[in-house]
Amino acid sequence: MFFEFHSEEQGNRVKADLILVNGMIYTANRSAPWVDAVACRDGKIIAVGSNQSVKEYRTTGTVEIDLEHRYAMPGFNDAHVDFLRGGRSLSSVDLRFAKSKDEFKRLLADFIKSREPGDWILEGNWNHELWVDHRLPDRWLIDPVSTENPVFICRADEHVALANSLALKMAGITRDTIPPEGGEIRKDPLTGELTGILVDTAQDLINRIIPEPSVEQTNEYLSKALSYAASLGVTSIQDNATAQTLRVYQDLLHRDELTVRVNAWRPVAHVDAFREIGIKQQFGNDMIRLGVVKIFADGSMGAGSAYMFDPYTDEPSTRGLAIYSQAQLTKLVTAADQLGLQCAVHAIGDQANHMVLNAYEQAIDHNPARNRRHRIEHAQIIRPADLSRFAKLGIVASLQPAQYLDDISWAENRIGRDRLDCLFLWNSFINLGVNVAFGTDWPVASFNPMLTLYAATTRMTEGGEFKSQWNLNERITLVDAIYCYTIGGAYAEFMEHQKGTLEIGKCADIVVLSNNLFNIEPDELLKTRVALTIFNGKLIYERN
Repeated sequence: MFFEFHSEEQGNRVKADLILVNGMIYTANRSAPWVDAVACRDGKIIAVGSNQSVKEYRTTGTVEIDLEHRYAMPGFNDAHVDFLRGGRSLSSVDLRFAKSKDEFKRLLADFIKSREPGDWILEGNWNHELWVDHRLPDRWLIDPVSTENPVFICRADEHVALANSLALKMAGITRDTIPPEGGEIRKDPLTGELTGILVDTAQDLINRIIPEPSVEQTNEYLSKALSYAASLGVTSIQDNATAQTLRVYQDLLHRDELTVRVNAWRPVAHVDAFREIGIKQQFGNDMIRLGVVKIFADGSMGAGSAYMFDPYTDEPSTRGLAIYSQAQLTKLVTAADQLGLQCAVHAIGDQANHMVLNAYEQAIDHNPARNRRHRIEHAQIIRPADLSRFAKLGIVASLQPAQYLDDISWAENRIGRDRLDCLFLWNSFINLGVNVAFGTDWPVASFNPMLTLYAATTRMTEGGEFKSQWNLNERITLVDAIYCYTIGGAYAEFMEHQKGTLEIGKCADIVVLSNNLFNIEPDELLKTRVALTIFNGKLIYERN
């Protein structure tokens, strides 16, 4: 069934600068989900409906795109990315799919040959769980191929990183160095020698000596990231932005070269800067916004640093790492909330999530009532007793289903069978009425929205292997998955009235795909490609 909607200004002969016709256009507006044409003007949607009605907005200067019955939908809103690192990873060594330590070493050596002596080797995004022994790499593996270049390459989740001996020496890290709170410097259990592995906040010991990207480098990385986003139909991002990134975003906007809408988060350490200039949540416009502070409560499950109530199954001596005590975390959250800021707190382990919910509850009780929409980023392992607290407190669950595809092979060994039922609770959140926003945490996981939709709707591996032990009741419908990736993400950033669905007055951000997502088998999602991306009413990507 198709629906007709027209701008109230139609009688004043408003004309479109772009129209899309002959499409199967899914609006994500649940009261009017399907239309076959859309008209846009000045970056906004001015009409949705039938071909005939929308063509009335055409004039001599109108660009008309015949979709030829292809499927279109709102642009994807990635609710959790590190856009600069993602762009940098496109120019860095890619170790994600190294299947052994030998391949890991060879790929790294080949990449270093293309660099100048002294250049830092960063990113990497390796996954030791793909290797036969599942053991972390060490500096002795990579030292022979990296004598002239400092190396600091991260695991795929970015909570573990490997430094070579040169990088450790440059940072002044020795076997006697005391790690910062919430971090760990791994040592050989027999000799006490540094292995080169740094966990969570200990990475700052090296990060602080890595030269900041220049403006030119930042422009290069963001340019690559923007092009990549356009090719995937991603038109909005919620970004762990650096100060330099923010400056470049503004320059890109002034040059009309910014092709994603940005909600830029800042670390909690910058709360005083927000206080001094009075910035609160929702500051900005529909292109760049501020007002979110990012806080880390723990590490990651893959690193063994997600903070758990019970010890890890494969490493009973640890429950992970809490970045803050409960009192410290509550103080940080309450202070940010009092300033009118939105909090986005990283929490993966069940105890870390419990602590964040406690902090939010106390901040809500302590400070005046308002529309907060505080968030928990990842919310991977949730005890049943804490699940309903998300809805009760109005907390947004910011989830990354594509990470399921990476974790599926080793999670049971890491946390045990019983805790699997508390992992990746997508359907439970939705059934409880919790607002869910989907993202990828790129470059931690693939930026491709099709992988996220596939994981969320199937809970299968990319090869289609059926994993019945992974609580298939937590699969969600395609309608819900698209909702979480569009209007759900918009709600998480107070933008549901400006974007997320294809409706009159909303942003003209539209993606056209090679397949109708509602008419294909799940495996076909992985083969679906973006044909066109329209951002702010302009065609920014067309697949050859």
